[in-house]
Amino acid sequence: MRKTFRIKKPADFQVVFNKHQSVANKYFIVYQLHKSEQKHFRLGLSVSKKVGKAHDRVWVKRRIRQSILELKPQLPNELDLLVIARPAVVHKSQKFIKEQMIHVLQLAQILKVEK
Repeated sequence: MRKTFRIKKPADFQVVFNKHQSVANKYFIVYQLHKSEQKHFRLGLSVSKKVGKAHDRVWVKRRIRQSILELKPQLPNELDLLVIARPAVVHKSQKFIKEQMIHVLQLAQILKVEK
């Protein structure tokens, strides 16, 4: 995922937290903020030390980024998205993490339910 698709600045994170709509499941919390002037969606990730040591946190972030990258065609362009990983997600497979990301994004009504 290109760096232009990421939220990095603390001020940008704070804007999404302050004007948020949030949805959660056992593994992730997703905050979303619609911005009509944006050309593409942006993703911010937060994985706390409760998840594990540094290598565990990096491992989880990579799996989340890969899942979002695979779901990119289904995501709206005018969206800032923050994903917070919960400790239960550590040591789960890529397939499981993607399934849970799909689940929480459907709860947030970002992705359409595929039947």
